[in-house]
Amino acid sequence: MSKLRNILIGAGVAAVGAIGTKKAVDYFRNRGKEEVVDEAEGDAEATAPDEVAYATVEPESVQDFLDKSFGDPGRYTPTRSPKVFEYQDEQYMVIWARDNKQNKNQMLAFKYTDAGREMVASVGYTGDNTDYNLKLNGTSFAVDVNGEQIVSGQGNTGGTDEVDFVLAA
Repeated sequence: MSKLRNILIGAGVAAVGAIGTKKAVDYFRNRGKEEVVDEAEGDAEATAPDEVAYATVEPESVQDFLDKSFGDPGRYTPTRSPKVFEYQDEQYMVIWARDNKQNKNQMLAFKYTDAGREMVASVGYTGDNTDYNLKLNGTSFAVDVNGEQIVSGQGNTGGTDEVDFVLAA
């Protein structure tokens, strides 16, 4: 069983199909649902350094994870297809949700290690303001806000309608 399957099971999230692979740059550009890989094909593993292995996950299936992780059922509701992936032997889960308590959108990114799950990015955003708390130093990733890539720190920047988790330039 792949590490991604273990992450999904541990988080209580159900994969829609088998684990597939894709060029990393294409995977991170896609804001929609990933292609479902047939279970009969089995789980694929990335075979090149520029590929990700990914699991296709329905947005609704992360609701229980959000409720249990933050101890406030219904506070966060998924708004976009989550990304659960492995890149260069590191596993991540990125969730886009509506924070119903603070009336803003939220992107939450978790890195999985042998020691457990670590939140590496939290970005709250509205059309007026974007606040962030990022710990992506030492990873291959950044958060794209209005075309600017941010890797670490806490702060605020201009408002936006969309935040992406991307390969750092």
